[in-house]
Amino acid sequence: MPQNNNIIPDRWLKYILFYAVSFAFILLNAYLVLKKDTLLGIVVPVAFAVILTAIYSYDKIIWLTIFFVPLSIPLKDLIPGLPFDMSLPSEPFLFGILIVFLLSLLLGKKIDRNITRHPVSIAIYFYLAWMLITSFSSCIPLVSFKYLLSRIWFIVAFFFILTYLFKKSANIEKFVWIFVIAFLPVIFYTIGRHLSYGLYNDQAAHWVMTPFFNDHTSYGAVLAMYIPFLVGFSLSGISNKKYRIWIWAVTAIFLLAEVLSYARAAWLGLFLALGIWGIMRLKIKFKTIAITILSLFIIVVAFQDQILQKLEQNSQDSSANLLDHFTSMTNISTDASNLERINRWNCALKMFSEKPFLGWGPGTYAMKYAPYQVTSQRTIISTNSGNGGNAHSEYLGALAESGVLGSLSFVALIIVVLTIGIRAYSKTDDKRLKTLIICAILGLITYYAHGVLNNFLDTDKASVPFWGFTAIIVAIDLEIKQQKNTRLEEQNG
Repeated sequence: MPQNNNIIPDRWLKYILFYAVSFAFILLNAYLVLKKDTLLGIVVPVAFAVILTAIYSYDKIIWLTIFFVPLSIPLKDLIPGLPFDMSLPSEPFLFGILIVFLLSLLLGKKIDRNITRHPVSIAIYFYLAWMLITSFSSCIPLVSFKYLLSRIWFIVAFFFILTYLFKKSANIEKFVWIFVIAFLPVIFYTIGRHLSYGLYNDQAAHWVMTPFFNDHTSYGAVLAMYIPFLVGFSLSGISNKKYRIWIWAVTAIFLLAEVLSYARAAWLGLFLALGIWGIMRLKIKFKTIAITILSLFIIVVAFQDQILQKLEQNSQDSSANLLDHFTSMTNISTDASNLERINRWNCALKMFSEKPFLGWGPGTYAMKYAPYQVTSQRTIISTNSGNGGNAHSEYLGALAESGVLGSLSFVALIIVVLTIGIRAYSKTDDKRLKTLIICAILGLITYYAHGVLNNFLDTDKASVPFWGFTAIIVAIDLEIKQQKNTRLEEQNG
């Protein structure tokens, strides 16, 4: 990665690219004028502007992409009937960023070795490498390679490039606020639509965020990931005092939006994050935590029949009453959403048992799970067409699509990120760095928990915070190491 914001540093090459792109633009625009194609006539100048921005000021195109992610909508909503879909305008931006990034590497530019050799980066290489292997063995290779490509451009833009940009630590807060500010219009739009159908209408809460989000679960998941940062900025005192009231206001808006999302898994993720924060604040030893978790696991296994019977007695369905709605999370007897989730999990496990090592191929679950449904487990929202979502679990989805190593590679990535993050948090006395890293850890934990019940990492909206928060942890870890080395040099010098 270059040492400035320009991806292509050689002056003569910039001139060639500038005139080549300009000449191509003139020719294409002239052709479109003759063809009288108004839509492309509008799109093409914007596309060329983006390309030139990427060439000459790489960081600006990253910030622009992050800003547009919450506001992006599916192409199929604009042009129904297409055989493919993408998120506009974010995914074309991401593809362009990937191309320019690869061009930079081909021209001999190197990414900082501290980033490429970091344990988190190594875990990501294994994660992607196994996804590549299982794409070759996939039952639908075209789908799998497309899935892999989208995962790569998410990781390149939101992990590797952001980790580099976070070397300037002020960019961390910039990253958070760009997404949050762009998210606010979506929240106001969602709450406004919700009000028109009745604020206590939990059914309307499932779809009032469309077309910006597919449903309330992904919307709630992304809200939950940013809430730890907003609460942290509000309480820590690291933010400018004159903006404190605005930060509190934004925090209140996000909390209200989370409540009105009726996303039970997101609420569960926030409660878990709050528990982890308490454990870290109290400095409870890992040995104590491990013994507690092991004891709880033994109790659950020993009394699983009684626990299952108790759960089956819960007949509370989803409700506009928040307490009842949360209680419905354990209803496995009548709640269609919960029963359908169990149906999808069982399908994933059956698919895994048939292809335990290589799986069916990344991104193929939705197209292959239907025959594995048992009639007695089907619900009123079951479907054979693959348009009703996927495995509803990051972990089981990876298990079905990429086999045991696919799921383990994702779990290993989580373990490495949390280990690095907690270690970095304990090693620094810098209040600002402590706040940023604990917020990143808690934001990720909300999704790690949510990932048990849903999976959204194939979307740009969840990928920005997931990989971006991971980049924050790596960047701060590197900064802490650099500070330590500097102190040692000063002592020895």
